[in-house]
Amino acid sequence: MYRQTLGRTLVHAAAIGVVLAGYACLQPTATAAGTLPQPVKAKRIAQTGPVGPVDFPTLVERYGPAVVNVSVAAPEPQMSASGLEALDPDDPFSAYFKLGVPQPPTSQDNPPRAMAGAGSGFIVSADGLILTTAYVVGQASEVTVRLIDRREFKARVLAVDDQSDVAVLQVDATRLPTVRLGDSSRVRVGEPVLTIGTPDGSANTVTTGIVSAMSRTLPDGGSFPFFQTDVTGNLDNSGGPVFNRAGEVIGIDVQIYAGGDRYPSVTFAIPINLAAKVRTQVLEAQQQTRQQAQQQAQQVQRTAPPGGLGVDVQDVGPGLAAAFGLPRSAGALVNAVEPGSPAAAIGLKPGDVIVRIGDKPIGRSAELASDVAALPPGTNTALTLLRNRAPMTLMLGPGAAAAAGTSAGMSSGSASVGRSGVGGADRLGLTMHPLTDDERRSTGLPVGMVVDAVRGPAANAGIQPGDVVLEFNDTLIETPDMVPALEAKAGKVVAVLIQRGGERKFVSVKLR
Repeated sequence: MYRQTLGRTLVHAAAIGVVLAGYACLQPTATAAGTLPQPVKAKRIAQTGPVGPVDFPTLVERYGPAVVNVSVAAPEPQMSASGLEALDPDDPFSAYFKLGVPQPPTSQDNPPRAMAGAGSGFIVSADGLILTTAYVVGQASEVTVRLIDRREFKARVLAVDDQSDVAVLQVDATRLPTVRLGDSSRVRVGEPVLTIGTPDGSANTVTTGIVSAMSRTLPDGGSFPFFQTDVTGNLDNSGGPVFNRAGEVIGIDVQIYAGGDRYPSVTFAIPINLAAKVRTQVLEAQQQTRQQAQQQAQQVQRTAPPGGLGVDVQDVGPGLAAAFGLPRSAGALVNAVEPGSPAAAIGLKPGDVIVRIGDKPIGRSAELASDVAALPPGTNTALTLLRNRAPMTLMLGPGAAAAAGTSAGMSSGSASVGRSGVGGADRLGLTMHPLTDDERRSTGLPVGMVVDAVRGPAANAGIQPGDVVLEFNDTLIETPDMVPALEAKAGKVVAVLIQRGGERKFVSVKLR
């Protein structure tokens, strides 16, 4: 059979050769005509990027050190009742995918746990600005960044933009390696790309592919701005850079496992132009904050009484607003009162929410210092606040500092209960023990409960072992035995005052 096929092929080839030879004989030769035929120029495809072979190894050597591992501690993501992953309605992927990853449903026997997650990111400025995805950072209570040279830094989350799925981090360092940003508007379908990740902070992982699709309009009329690649799915690379052949970052790698027959595994990239806009907004906001802080500091130096009001305050988020019974997220929540300060003199306490000073409402805690500094000297001013969900008014006058006593809200007694766990329904999820003598001396606190272990709601709220719990919904906690009774009468959300590393803050905890 093989021979017959080969024979037929040779016969056909010979016949074609004869025909072509005859055709050539019929054509006038160049010498006979005296002229040469005009050459036909082939159309060239315009090049929008560099030509030549792609030197990916050199690219990895040059920019791999700027790709970092991003490790987070955060609550385990919740699943929908159907067992499919619940995506935020604002997440652009929620409109693209209609399927999720099947997961075991949660129950009382299988509650949400604190979990550790990891992904990648990349350094865009030598002073420590890092881009990654919002999915990698999520609701992280702690973020750690590791470089392949084994350096490790705690990172601050400057911004998480759910609309673009971009997150911006900051580490305190200088002279860091950086990547080079490109122009994602020039990306073309079919061009080669390379992604780099850092799974454990010790070495890079590299995958290659091509751009397989650009952004598109969804059936509902919405826009899906990400471009798609055929890079093999690698969760370690999620949040890392997508390079073009010129060594420029053109996107941020997003790994999606849809879990269905239609999209078994799809890799997308956030256009770097979109991420750069988020970075620019963050830098502009930082600059504006610094300018406002300088202006406030100058104003306080000119007009504020010595020591100011003497309180440590924080913003009231939605969770704390629910815990304190506030109609909206506004006001300055008092974390601590300085002994001998005007605030102590008029009776301010930790847990008070200052909502108005004089006739001016307090929207955010940062407004309090400047508003106090702007008060005319020698006048009495009303502070409107909520205490134990009830409104009240305190008068701040020029002689308040002289009448100040000890710090409000703290007991001078000490608990004598030994180390124990919180039993009963355990809606909070804490194991604590009273401060020992050594711990009282080191923390400067007369009373409080040291957290030994966290689980469930407390872990999800970001409470950590070593934190000192001071109050539970405005009630001073002196022994672990007090917690079950407080849990029993609490609502769905409670405010817990903790001290960590010398700083106090309230956290909102959604109880079981």
